[in-house]
Amino acid sequence: MSCGKPHETDCSEVLAEVWLLLDHECDEARDAQLRRHLDECGPCLARYGLEEKVKTLLGRSCGGEHAPEGLHQRLREQIRAAVLEQAEVTIERSPAGTVVEVNQTRVESWRS
Repeated sequence: MSCGKPHETDCSEVLAEVWLLLDHECDEARDAQLRRHLDECGPCLARYGLEEKVKTLLGRSCGGEHAPEGLHQRLREQIRAAVLEQAEVTIERSPAGTVVEVNQTRVESWRS
C-alpha cells in the first residue's frame, strides 16, 4: 500500500510495524516516526484505524485472558514476518545501521 507521496518512512515499513505501535512496543523515536507518517498518509492512517479496531475486538472477545509471553512473542514475530514477506520488504539490522529494501511497488487508489 502506498499513497504515492514520498515519506521519510515507507508505507510498507509502517504497515509492517502497526501492531508494534498499537501495543506500545516501539521506542520513543520509532513511535514518533511512525505516527508522523500516519499524520501525513491517509491510506496508512485508515489501515491503522482498522487494525486498532481489530485489536479492540480481540481484547473484548478474549475476556482479559493473557497468552504466555513465549506464545505472544512467537506470534508477534510470525505476523511481522508474514507482513514483510507479503509486502516483499527485507530489513537488515547491523551495528552500522538498518537497511530496508522494498522489492515491489504497488499503488492503490482510494476514493471516498
